[in-house]
Amino acid sequence: MTDFTPYQELRERFREIALVGGASSLLSWDQDTYMPPKAAPFRADQLACLSGWRHRLAVAPEVNDWIKACEDHGYPAGSKEAANTREWRRDYDREAKLPQALVEDFERTSSLARMAWVDAREKSEFPIFEPHLVKLLALTREKANHWGYEESIYDALLEGYEPGARASQVRALFAELRPAVVAIVGPAAERGARTPGNLLSGDYPIAGQQAFNREVADAIGFDFEAGRIDTTAHPFCASPGLRDTRLTTRYDRNDFSISLYGVLHEAGHGLYDQGLPEGDFGAPAGEAVSLGIHESQSRLWENKVGCAPAFWEHWLPAAARHLPDLTRFSPAEITAALNRVSPSFIRVEADEVTYDLHIILRFELELRLLEGDLAIADLPGAWNEEFEKMFGLRVPDDARGCLQDIHWSLGIFGYFPTYTLGNLNSAQLFAAARKQVAGLDAQLAQGTYSGLLDWLRANVHAHGRCLRPQELMQRATGEPTRISRHVEYLREKLGPR
Repeated sequence: MTDFTPYQELRERFREIALVGGASSLLSWDQDTYMPPKAAPFRADQLACLSGWRHRLAVAPEVNDWIKACEDHGYPAGSKEAANTREWRRDYDREAKLPQALVEDFERTSSLARMAWVDAREKSEFPIFEPHLVKLLALTREKANHWGYEESIYDALLEGYEPGARASQVRALFAELRPAVVAIVGPAAERGARTPGNLLSGDYPIAGQQAFNREVADAIGFDFEAGRIDTTAHPFCASPGLRDTRLTTRYDRNDFSISLYGVLHEAGHGLYDQGLPEGDFGAPAGEAVSLGIHESQSRLWENKVGCAPAFWEHWLPAAARHLPDLTRFSPAEITAALNRVSPSFIRVEADEVTYDLHIILRFELELRLLEGDLAIADLPGAWNEEFEKMFGLRVPDDARGCLQDIHWSLGIFGYFPTYTLGNLNSAQLFAAARKQVAGLDAQLAQGTYSGLLDWLRANVHAHGRCLRPQELMQRATGEPTRISRHVEYLREKLGPR
């Protein structure tokens, strides 16, 4: 640890910023779980106040001076100090371009919008949410214009979630991925048709689901003395501070898989957060590198582990203790039902093959909205039209259409591509782990997950933001993010026989 004074000043300042951000995250978590609806306007003011406070701390003139002093100091390339300095500069340069009033207005508007979205989704009425989306999109464009961009306004937003990525790269990647996925959908869906779509429908008491979900999350390594699981309309993971990671899921008494795989997905995020170096709290070295890497962790545990035949060979007896209706099925039947490929409306419940088509749809619509080629009033119709072209299904209502995801109500634009990047990364990381961890397949078959988690801790979590996303992927897997491993995985698991 350097004793250089400007570096220590930065450590202290950004620890303070992280503490304020943690308070904001906790209030947001509460808003999505337990907050009474009438508290929404005051909560919006609270969050706006905290975001303004955080912004003032981050862009104060002395912060720029400290960063410049560290840059001039010349830390060795590859050192943690050099990485922290590089990332502090990146963060400062982005944050300093935003006016304080815009930061607070955006936070206040998004806080109110998320409550309007919940109401609109429950009633399946887009007009309830539409005026909020109009405001958020205008504020988002304003932020992007302050940040600046060379090719597409989308780039300014994507940079905040996946450093270094550009819309043109995403478009090219999706153009390569889409036909490869579509080629698998037909044969996979034909095989899936042999398994009834409602095969696993039954009576699964919520208390039993909760007990089983907790047992599984604990087994894969989630620390419940530093975390918890709660219920919400849209599953998410939040980490308001050290040793405090909040998972959420949703429940359907007739379908245990919704809550279970929600927990596995969010626990993947939670394991990443719990695995970040605590000694670097507040510094870039103690933060996740990107959403595409973060999402790789959730998709890996949800799909590569949780949907594998070995998972149910091991876990069915325990699941049946909590959910007796599962005694009707064999592990093979459950696995076949969970991996059944069939186009469907809801992204978070989509099968592994069609999932990326959901992301491509959202990316294309987001791009049109941001570039002014699609009016917000026309969004439901455009969504329904494009969805039917892509999936062959007619969208029955807004709740199963353009209102299903929470992201736009939070003002999160430019985020959706990271889900598919997460899929691609997860396939590469899992393939690398299977090569490098002796006996990993046998361990997973026995319900032993420490070998996989230890590998992820060492190759992903421990680096924080010291490595850029593609540097991390190159070091961990020997190659940058590509579609090949993901497509190979899908063909092997779900493709033609």
